[in-house]
Amino acid sequence: MQIIEQIYIDGAFVTPHGDEYFDLFNPATGQVIGRVRLADAEDARKAIAAAKRAFPTFSRTDKRERVAMLRRMHAAMVAKEDDLFEAIVEEYGAPVSRGRWMAQHASNVLLEAAKVLDDYAFVRSAGTAEVVMQPLGVAGLITPWNSDAGFICGKLAAALAAGCTAVVKPSEMSAMQTRIVTAALHEAGLPPGVFNIVTGRGETVGAQISSHPDVAKLSFTGSTAVGKAILRTAAETLKRVTLELGGKSPMIVLDDANFDEAVPLALQAGFMNSGQACIAGTRILVPQARLEEFEAKIVERVAEIQSGDPRDPRTSIGPMVSQKQWDRVQRYIRIGIDEGARLIAGGEGRPQGVDTGWFVRPTVFSHVKSDMTIAREEIFGPVLSIIAYHNTEDAIRIANDTPYGLQAYVCSSDAGRARAVAAQIEAGRVLVNTLAHEPAAPFGGFKQSGIGREYGTFGLEAFLEPKALLGVA
Repeated sequence: MQIIEQIYIDGAFVTPHGDEYFDLFNPATGQVIGRVRLADAEDARKAIAAAKRAFPTFSRTDKRERVAMLRRMHAAMVAKEDDLFEAIVEEYGAPVSRGRWMAQHASNVLLEAAKVLDDYAFVRSAGTAEVVMQPLGVAGLITPWNSDAGFICGKLAAALAAGCTAVVKPSEMSAMQTRIVTAALHEAGLPPGVFNIVTGRGETVGAQISSHPDVAKLSFTGSTAVGKAILRTAAETLKRVTLELGGKSPMIVLDDANFDEAVPLALQAGFMNSGQACIAGTRILVPQARLEEFEAKIVERVAEIQSGDPRDPRTSIGPMVSQKQWDRVQRYIRIGIDEGARLIAGGEGRPQGVDTGWFVRPTVFSHVKSDMTIAREEIFGPVLSIIAYHNTEDAIRIANDTPYGLQAYVCSSDAGRARAVAAQIEAGRVLVNTLAHEPAAPFGGFKQSGIGREYGTFGLEAFLEPKALLGVA
């Protein structure tokens, strides 16, 4: 049983002012494995004050100093990779087949930020003016539980690369992972106050960060509903805001696609991160003329997918993160059945032979209509909807018939045709015949999937403000 009783403020591990304890679970067993003492609003204010004190000096550091700092942070995270991997599997339930990638991703984002910063020009010309890209100030970074270490390191890397100082509020459900990340970053030897990590509830710590006048920038990843609330709060002080929110991503399988390639790609896109991914391709759009053929191949492949013990290398779908999340997914499966969708794989309850833990059967519905609840709302679990279309124009219409626009996928044997379809999809990223991640490319959503972009140059500039100087030449 791990008891976590410290947060990180002003370069030191300190006991929170908050006195509430929160239980930590192993989602594969449903058992309590630890407790974390949560920060409160006073702790958040102390962290913001520390970041504010550190900003004037840190914002004037040379970019070479910050590149070196990011590389030290990267090395420190690499040194903790095994510890982080164990925490990801135990506390989050990620299958070992994915958990290692998640642990490595946390360090990789720091190195990628160093590369972007190394090539970035903070001063440029615009006609007769000189334009200087200036760090915004204190950045509030609010991160979710479905990739705790990756989100902390990714947002922090961009903020620090820009010259901002930061206060991070990670999910209280991921405190074991946060503890390891914090210890690693402390060992990198950053000046006190440059980054602060306060684990607490959204309605206390998150609300304080979102409303505090000394916070100039907010970067939030989470649900669309919470993102809207943060945006309303931030408007009072006109904070700059980046929001990476929900998704209901389409996977368009064109009629010329090779189904032996398209089916496994669609299942990987839909079931990634045990379905707990904002970018999951949960709407599979299939030509009506080939629907039965696609269904048969899907049923065959889903039967080979294992949902169970995350430490079994054969497992590709781990447990839901909590009882609440398991109940949510079960509710959506019942809604799909009640609304008349055809269940062709999976269904309610735990997988066969699994008696404990928050495991879900990999589930696929067919004959889904675009107005059905399971086709419109983000489920955040391994539940996919197959929607038939009549022609390419119909597929594009259905793909765009959503309030979301985070990511999309196109599968085709004709690269030119796939590119033409991708150009008409309303999404921040469209992946053609691949699931690859490009860290230099911007990531973020259209419509209610968010505001702004992360990663690469776009992610760096989200923490900068342009200042024009005239008459200085």
